[in-house]
Amino acid sequence: MVGELEFEKPVTELRAKISELKQFTESTDVDLSAEISKLEGRLEKLEREIYTNLQPWDRVQIARHPNRPTTLDYIEKLFTNFFELHGDRYYGDDEAIVGGIAKFNGLPVTVIGHQRGKDTKENIRRNFGMPHPEGYRKALRLMHQADKFGRPIICLIDTKGAYPGKAAEERGQSEAIAKNLFEMAGLSVPVICIVIGEGGSGGALALGVGNHIHMLENSTYSVISPEGAAALLWKDSGLAKKAAETMKITAPDLKELGVIDQIIKEVKGGAHRDVAEQAKNMNGVIHDSLKELLKLDGEQLIQHRYEKFKRIGQVSFAEEIIGVK
Repeated sequence: MVGELEFEKPVTELRAKISELKQFTESTDVDLSAEISKLEGRLEKLEREIYTNLQPWDRVQIARHPNRPTTLDYIEKLFTNFFELHGDRYYGDDEAIVGGIAKFNGLPVTVIGHQRGKDTKENIRRNFGMPHPEGYRKALRLMHQADKFGRPIICLIDTKGAYPGKAAEERGQSEAIAKNLFEMAGLSVPVICIVIGEGGSGGALALGVGNHIHMLENSTYSVISPEGAAALLWKDSGLAKKAAETMKITAPDLKELGVIDQIIKEVKGGAHRDVAEQAKNMNGVIHDSLKELLKLDGEQLIQHRYEKFKRIGQVSFAEEIIGVK
């Protein structure tokens, strides 16, 4: 089956067996309803066992699922009157990042996000969701516009990382990412960031300086991919599963560490199973975030963002370590 994940094979096989028995019952006079009911009970139990005990590498696989909803899928379900804006006014338009003006439950907002393709042709056009510098500059241009007109900003994060090619470096990839981090910290409007798939490296961080950071239950967020970490630590990218287990890159881990604010529950089996239902789950979280953040003025929002990131991690001073007073 297309998009079938390794850990889902027992579920897929049982579903196929149930479907086969149903077809057999319909085409013959043999009543197999008791057997079908029994298998459906086993299926429900199996799904519950698998999807409530997902390991980090399982979540990485779901986050990378080829049918996982993209930014444009969520824009269609969550927002109305979306008007896409293009270009960075310096070089060109990077289709790996989409953004524009929309309404969220009647409230004007600016929405920006990474955009992957649904097939090979679109993936090539959108550079597999890995932005060039002009993509981040486009995002920053739209953020400044939102700041000027008092529109809240909603960022949807889903990228393996910023594009590492020669052309991107020549056009200032690192500077573009660094400037986004700096400028986002000083925005005077609410900024809500949601990791909807893979949140990888600086490519994700460049849209991640928000007052609230949320993650879908089966998304990942890290400074490097599991394969990259395995290659650096153990000189073997094949140990990606081991790296995923030690890096603390899943939503439950990051919630415990205080990096994110809320985990958005996914439909059973992953967001790709029911995009409309998943969008409903996100709608409530975005609504609550806006309700809380819109009570703050510009200076308070900047201070809120500062305090949020200041709390992440632990700080030790040399004097404390060596015992000098």
